[in-house]
Amino acid sequence: MGLPPELRELLACPRCKGGLEEREDPPGLICHPCGLFYEIREGIPVLLVEEARPLAEVLPDEPSPQAP
Repeated sequence: MGLPPELRELLACPRCKGGLEEREDPPGLICHPCGLFYEIREGIPVLLVEEARPLAEVLPDEPSPQAP
């Protein structure tokens, strides 16, 4: 069970303001350009940059972000 589509449309990465991809396992939101993973705790997205984890730490098989 994921986030409601209406909520997903409103969410953006707090760092770059880009779109986020929802993941079910582990529950969270991914910002590919920033390479960050934002947890979803008890159904609530935690969109705090200081609590985000590097994507490679959470999902080591995900491609790393492109360097600008």
